[in-house]
Amino acid sequence: MATNKSNITLTGLARRFVEDGLLDEATAKDAFVQASQNRIPLITYLTQNKLADSAKLAFSAAMEFGVSVLDLSSFLPEMMPEGVVDEKLVRKHNALPLYKRGNRLFIAVSDPTNIQALDEIKFNTGLSTDAILVDDAKLRDAIDKYLDSQDTSMGNLDDADLEGVETEGGEQEDDGAVSASDVDDAPIVKYVNKMLLDAIRGGASDVHFEPYEKTYRVRYRTDGILKEMSRPSIKLAPKISARVKIMAQLDISERRVPQDGRIKMKLSKTKAIDFRVNTLPTLWGEKIVLRILDPSQAKLGIDVLGYEEDQKQLFMDALSQPQGMILVTGPTGSGKTVSLYTGLNILNTPDINISTAEDPAEINLEGINQVNVNTRVGLGFAEALRAFLRQDPDVIMVGEIRDLETANIAIKAAQTGHLVLSTLHTNSAAETLTRMMNMGVPAFNIATSVSLIIAQRLGRRLCSACKQPGEVPKDLLLAEGFTEEQIDTGFTLYHPKGCDKCSGGYKGRVGIYEVVKVTERLASMIMEEASSIKIAKQAEAEGFRNLRQSALRKVIEGVTSLEEANRVTKD
Repeated sequence: MATNKSNITLTGLARRFVEDGLLDEATAKDAFVQASQNRIPLITYLTQNKLADSAKLAFSAAMEFGVSVLDLSSFLPEMMPEGVVDEKLVRKHNALPLYKRGNRLFIAVSDPTNIQALDEIKFNTGLSTDAILVDDAKLRDAIDKYLDSQDTSMGNLDDADLEGVETEGGEQEDDGAVSASDVDDAPIVKYVNKMLLDAIRGGASDVHFEPYEKTYRVRYRTDGILKEMSRPSIKLAPKISARVKIMAQLDISERRVPQDGRIKMKLSKTKAIDFRVNTLPTLWGEKIVLRILDPSQAKLGIDVLGYEEDQKQLFMDALSQPQGMILVTGPTGSGKTVSLYTGLNILNTPDINISTAEDPAEINLEGINQVNVNTRVGLGFAEALRAFLRQDPDVIMVGEIRDLETANIAIKAAQTGHLVLSTLHTNSAAETLTRMMNMGVPAFNIATSVSLIIAQRLGRRLCSACKQPGEVPKDLLLAEGFTEEQIDTGFTLYHPKGCDKCSGGYKGRVGIYEVVKVTERLASMIMEEASSIKIAKQAEAEGFRNLRQSALRKVIEGVTSLEEANRVTKD
């Protein structure tokens, strides 16, 4: 399952990048393996995972092949020929037609070794093709704009044209005060579409539509923080709720019980965003929350999630085992799903049979058998697990271990030659073990099945454009948990400021992790039914950093601020 990187000999571009100091050899080998497994060019993998500067990669590749680099930002989009190359080929090969001269078509590529792209485009267009080397990050942005310019897209929509966005949903007649014709009025359609599109543009993870006695508000959760974005008239509350429910194919006449649905918003021929929708009857009307499901989050790659090198290696080692259980823990919204999907993507090869039971499946993954649990028809996590064990599985993912029955079946699977991934809602690795004991799982079964526990949080990243250095007295640093050695070595603390490129001094989020491997000593303590406090002390003695220590490490590295570290990890 795992590739022995020590046997890899770097050649071509990978070797050049190491020689030019853009990557160290270990990172280059790992990137080479990951890019091969994901079937994407090495340069694209490095750029997407932010392992090297895309402009420097382009220059290094140009030096290797003796060609020049074109700055796409200075290239006029009007010059690009429309309809010459099929959009599927553009996406497949990350290749953009720049201009046509007679029978020759000039193609922008970021990987000069991508001969297959030129050959396939040549075959499909009947034109001679010439490659022009460009920056990978700029190329992907240019491809998005090029394809979006050929049909209705999010980037080209203005407030007067929002109703042009397509959504998959049904229209149902309402027996109550609001009819389907009311919510199909252009102003309501336009307003709801604008709220959803603005949420996508702003990188929000959730949208909240909230009615109160005299007011109505819309809030976005961005980088883990809720912010009010709009206050429409309270008179529009029923129409807005009904419009969202129609888009999600829910019953608009039913306002007494919660409902779950899904919206697929087609932004263009090549772009679609899914929303998971939940309605909740409150005192003053229905509150509706939409979770924005971004498929790209599941394919980020482990290198950009925020794992330290030793933590990443522990995770990769556990994934390479043929059996055992990997548990990911943390509160709602801490990134557990992304961690699980990242692990599944690493394991997702043609020779591995993977089945997942989820509530619900948030992101569709090609090559993985995903099952939505449905307790109303008797299909819970335990029933799905039993079925999986009769389906010749190699890897099983359980969305959440909620009860003793599910826990026992998952442990049985982990003990009988299957790799099991799942989540629990606990605060730390040690508490995960004692939580399972409290559920009634025998200590011996926990010790012999659980191989790795990952406790995690999501902290906001400092904006690299405006973060400011600051001074903090040594005694305060010690009180916060920094060691004498860390303080004496010296580091710069940064604080948020705020600029037009970020939100309050932060932009994006980073994972903060506690990764604990169940060693022989920890297994013995589990069988002795030791307390979570004793298990936590032993894990720390064996060199496994807890969440607080990992958060302070991110502060030292300048990734986040001490204020943010305190917000997500301080008791």
